[in-house]
Amino acid sequence: MSDIPDGFKTAEFTGPFLDRNGTYYLKRDGEVWLVGQRVESRHVNYIDLAHGGMLATLADVALSLQPYLSEQPNPAVTTSSLTVNFVAAARLGDWIVAHPVVDRLGKRAAQVHGRILRGDEVLATMSGVFAIHRPA
Repeated sequence: MSDIPDGFKTAEFTGPFLDRNGTYYLKRDGEVWLVGQRVESRHVNYIDLAHGGMLATLADVALSLQPYLSEQPNPAVTTSSLTVNFVAAARLGDWIVAHPVVDRLGKRAAQVHGRILRGDEVLATMSGVFAIHRPA
């Protein structure tokens, strides 16, 4: 039996850095994509709490994914600004989910905010501005 909650599917995006920090799981929720992740031993610090860098990467992935998946073909998206506020700690074995909200999706930039949750508990708040690079 899988320890991944119903409705989440393994993300198909890849890359050397994301492969080291993943595995990521996606679930559509209306107009946005939730991004889930299990906190593994490679994600924690010396006291078995999720490293802030792991949570910041999850925030960046979840927020930037929204403008990326907003159209076909998918435009290239790069992070212009990212803010993560840590509220509570994630622990080894926790299932955490990033819940993004698109504030504005323009021609050249997107603004997205959200929260990272463990169940109903807020672990982090996040916001970002993302440059959208469409083919000329």
